[in-house]
Amino acid sequence: MSEPVTRSVIVKGDVSRLFTLWANFENFPNFMQHIKSVARTNESVSHWVMEGPLKQTFEWDAEITRMDLNKRIAWRSLDGSEMKTSGQVTFNALPENEVQITVTLHYVPPKGKVGEIFANMLADPEGYLDEDLRNFKAYAEKTAEV
Repeated sequence: MSEPVTRSVIVKGDVSRLFTLWANFENFPNFMQHIKSVARTNESVSHWVMEGPLKQTFEWDAEITRMDLNKRIAWRSLDGSEMKTSGQVTFNALPENEVQITVTLHYVPPKGKVGEIFANMLADPEGYLDEDLRNFKAYAEKTAEV
């Protein structure tokens, strides 16, 4: 993918709680189907593991480049990472205790055979992002009930 993909979802809930839920990247395997684990390595860097077809894994390190409390989180993969990715998520409080969450994602698949597998896996990046956002909505609204 060379062009960024942008998708949005409206989630019921308080913007502060939803921002905090998203900012805890360790939650991502709960709503992103291909993300197997995320581990913070320091305050601004995390290590990501994604599983593709035939149990092929892709790993990369990403750093937070901007964090505006309850408004925006931006990131980029670190130099030397297997996956080149960058993007941002924004949180826009709406009336009636709803929040519009918008993700803009850009990635460049790795080179070679691994990159071919990855590119085939994410042949429909808009569809995957839509699904992940629907899953986040369900996850966030369910955790609010607990």
